[in-house]
Amino acid sequence: MKRISIYIAFLLSVLFGWFSPPMIARAQALPPLTLRSLEVDIWPEYDRPTVLVIYHLTLPSEVALPVELRIRIPSIAGEPHALAVREADGSLITISYTRNVLGEWSEIVFTTTSPEIQLEYYDPTLKKDGSQRTFSYQWAGDYAVDSLTIQIQQPIGAAEMKITPNTTNVIVGKDGLTYYVTQVDSLSVGQSFEVSVQYRKPNDSLTAESLKVQPSAPMGSATSTTPVASNPLPWLLGSLGAFLIIGAVAWWFWQARTISPRPKANRPRRRRLVIEPQEVIPEGAVYCHHCGKRALPGDRFCRACGTKLRP
Repeated sequence: MKRISIYIAFLLSVLFGWFSPPMIARAQALPPLTLRSLEVDIWPEYDRPTVLVIYHLTLPSEVALPVELRIRIPSIAGEPHALAVREADGSLITISYTRNVLGEWSEIVFTTTSPEIQLEYYDPTLKKDGSQRTFSYQWAGDYAVDSLTIQIQQPIGAAEMKITPNTTNVIVGKDGLTYYVTQVDSLSVGQSFEVSVQYRKPNDSLTAESLKVQPSAPMGSATSTTPVASNPLPWLLGSLGAFLIIGAVAWWFWQARTISPRPKANRPRRRRLVIEPQEVIPEGAVYCHHCGKRALPGDRFCRACGTKLRP
């Protein structure tokens, strides 16, 4: 009976999910999350008298999204300056997060729907001793990393840069600034990595204040003193307007010369009334009784029709 009871209890536990070996096996088979790449930008005295740290995290393509991530940053840094994911069109979209303070470290918890994440914070632990500057950065080892790249920007006016561990990979960026690049092949979960920076700087000026706009192409060596218009559009519009005005005036003169004057309408001409002086008829004048022509004195026959005049 005891064996039967144990057997029945085992069947019930399996039936109701109290003990499910296949589910436990599947949960143990899930691999831990690994970052495909992690790029860390360290910019001392860039736009604040602290150090700007920028994380560029990339997840493997096989990771099912959305996924929750937990990244630790120094608690002394306070809230992150920015947290965003990169969309398919390349734009960055800000996302929400939760900050859990765990002693010296603060855990930034967020859910991402994109494989590319950017996290920024300001570290105020930059030490200044006269012109001497020192700073230390540490990756806490929250996740395994296939490729880690740390890029340190040299502040404008800084000299005697010393990076530990030492790196000989020094490049000049598109902004004209010098960068010291440290490349690490891979790190396992829980494995931290630390980089220290030392340099001299005689003042507290910030790099962002000294940056100037650089031309997109090399400037020519021409020495002509003729001014060049930065925007040719107003000149083109002005030339086009002058051309249209001159063309309109020339067309008007040409039309005026080629078109014949309109003929005057045929109006009835007014006949001029001429009043002839009235003839003075002498008293006793004789007229022809046949044609009515007046005869001259002494005529016996009409000068017009030849009829014998009556007395």
